[in-house]
Amino acid sequence: MNETQKRLNGKVTLVTGAGSGIGRGCALRLAAEGASVVLADLESSDGENAAAQIRQGGGDALFQATDVRDESQCQRAVEVTVRHFGGLDVLVNNAGIYPRSTLEQTTEEFWDTMMEINLKGPFLLCKHAVPFMRQRGGGSIINTGSVHGLGGAGNLFAYSVSKGGLLTMTKNLAVALSHDRIRVNYLIPGWVLSRTEIDIQTKQGREEEWLKAKGERLPMGRFQVPEDAANIVAFLASDDASMVTGCV
Repeated sequence: MNETQKRLNGKVTLVTGAGSGIGRGCALRLAAEGASVVLADLESSDGENAAAQIRQGGGDALFQATDVRDESQCQRAVEVTVRHFGGLDVLVNNAGIYPRSTLEQTTEEFWDTMMEINLKGPFLLCKHAVPFMRQRGGGSIINTGSVHGLGGAGNLFAYSVSKGGLLTMTKNLAVALSHDRIRVNYLIPGWVLSRTEIDIQTKQGREEEWLKAKGERLPMGRFQVPEDAANIVAFLASDDASMVTGCV
């Protein structure tokens, strides 16, 4: 990708859950598009590795250890981004968990953990990021959602509710922040075979051959990969999407 094709030159981005899976793919793609990237993740080794990969490729990247359940850590991630790179233009709220549980299996602790990571975390990061985006004259917030946020599945009860809440938050903020030229959108990645997803499927007795056959039966003939989501995130982060907000 040459310099004229880099849509995010001069942009500063913060990506949560950036050490692996979709988050890592987004961080790498945003950097390839010319953005400076802060990778926030709970897992330091994965996050540091991803940041190092970006720097080795000539990009600007910094890892920031962050537990999105903790407001002080969310605030620190935003402030470190601004202090290190001079501002904040793009926030990708990607950190999330998706263990299975039916209504009856869902304990209060399970529910609270799901909501804290999948819904409270994005709220806290938006709360602290938006004032700095206003200072820049606008920005883009991309929330990683799920098709289950539109309806759900029986064994993804709490997860579906958390992603439904994230959808409502996206729609609310898109309206509330439109006059600040801050766009807020909701990305549904589809079925991505991340490391975590493979672990979940393995625990349910589904082996590699089952997954391969399942992928071939999907409408497009394969599972999605992190790069598929990253392509859309790069678009939504860029000025090419300057009139796109409140969208799924």
